[in-house]
Amino acid sequence: MLARQVADAVDALVAVWTEAAEAITPRLSTHQLKALTAVRHRSELNLTALAETLGIALPAASRLCDRLEAAGLLERVPHPRNRRELQLRVTAQGRKVLADLAERRSAGLAAVFAAMTPAQRTSLAQGLHAFRESHAAERGREG
Repeated sequence: MLARQVADAVDALVAVWTEAAEAITPRLSTHQLKALTAVRHRSELNLTALAETLGIALPAASRLCDRLEAAGLLERVPHPRNRRELQLRVTAQGRKVLADLAERRSAGLAAVFAAMTPAQRTSLAQGLHAFRESHAAERGREG
């Protein structure tokens, strides 16, 4: 019963997340958002590392970057220490799109939280903390 309730709550969270992504301009696919986010978080990412990070083939990663580059969100620049390698970098426009997405996601969550009582918000925070701790402990036992 609890697992079903949590699954339903996750579905609602995914809906908030997806609605925010669908509202940004330009509209990006899930893979494009993942790629842009990965490049933003790892400043020295190259095409091969991006493909590995996303779990996709190198040609698919290349096409993904082509589309992001054409949209002005990503650029390929010479690697500072290896002349034969290109480094991926999020452009100013790409950073603006990601900031807009983060803002829309935060606003969507804030709207849901505003409809909850303070006690419900506290309970949710405590439950999520306990879930994260239990998940980390379980992963530690598996590793």
